[in-house]
Amino acid sequence: MEGEIRNFLKVWLSILFSLCCCYAIGKAIPKGKTRLLFLIPFVILFFYLPLNLSTIFLGGNTAFYVAWLGNFKLLLFACGKGPLSSQYSSRSLLTFVSVACLPIKIQENRPPKSKNQENQPPVIPTDQTHKSSLNYAIKGVLWAFLVVVHDYNEYIHPKIIMCLLCLHLYIFLDVVLALVAVLARTILGLELEPQFNEPHLSTSLQDFWGKRWNLMVSSILRQTVYEPTRNISTRVVGRRWSPIPAVMATFLLSAIMHEVMFYYLLRVEPTWEITWFFLLHGFCVTVEIAIKKALKGRWQLPRLISWLFTIGFVVVTSCWLFFPKPLQCRADVRAFEEYAALRAFGRGCSHAVFGRPSITRSY
Repeated sequence: MEGEIRNFLKVWLSILFSLCCCYAIGKAIPKGKTRLLFLIPFVILFFYLPLNLSTIFLGGNTAFYVAWLGNFKLLLFACGKGPLSSQYSSRSLLTFVSVACLPIKIQENRPPKSKNQENQPPVIPTDQTHKSSLNYAIKGVLWAFLVVVHDYNEYIHPKIIMCLLCLHLYIFLDVVLALVAVLARTILGLELEPQFNEPHLSTSLQDFWGKRWNLMVSSILRQTVYEPTRNISTRVVGRRWSPIPAVMATFLLSAIMHEVMFYYLLRVEPTWEITWFFLLHGFCVTVEIAIKKALKGRWQLPRLISWLFTIGFVVVTSCWLFFPKPLQCRADVRAFEEYAALRAFGRGCSHAVFGRPSITRSY
């Protein structure tokens, strides 16, 4: 683990230095093809750097933050679009680097402050804070419960294990991304957009993927794939049906990037179950859009029924296509072993810095 952490530090020093160069390029070169040509070497570098890490926690998060989100943000930045081109991100080097390498997006549409509010600290609504704290407290308890349950996997049916993995993945991503957002909000002093919007309350696949699940990825894919494809499709099939090819193109690219992420995590050749998972969901979302357009709001399923269909479909298809490959590669076992190793490494570092606590015995 010490060697992995050493590589992790080297990788992230390279990332931070590269992003400083990208910031300088943005200041010196206007948006367009020339800026893109200068940024392409850094995009290639960001795809290469996660290959120097082999753990799920350190390597997986680095790959997601940099090889996927960071690269897509840089490509948008080359065109003068995306989160790196906003007035807040381009204001300072610290903000630019933070937005580029972390899964965060600055909230731009904030209500203007009155003259009396300018010199006052921001006030967070008590109900909202209480709701958020309670929400994450419950998720923390569930996460601890799932960690304990993992020790008894041999006594649990494989299908139940996959369902628990669905819940574990959601809670893990939600909590980790929320912690990153809190850290970034503390450093930058800016309000950030949420990462998740209670996906377990989704009443349709369009609602799940577009408005609730992993909103940072949805926002990036919307700008890089969906909107350009929709503009092109409008000329061919008209504005009414242009979302359908745009949705399929978006899910196709998402499938490819997930295959890349799984290669970083598992280091095995893809077997394309992940691709079929996203293509299936993309097809179902297009069918859903077509039905809604045909019905024009004249009829819809009761909310409870649509919720059951949506969550049931996501869980079943995840157990069928998404989770079998990482389970075959024992990714869950590796993740818990790495977590234990990181805790041991942390205790070792604290003992080295502060010394071991003395143990006194009374007789």
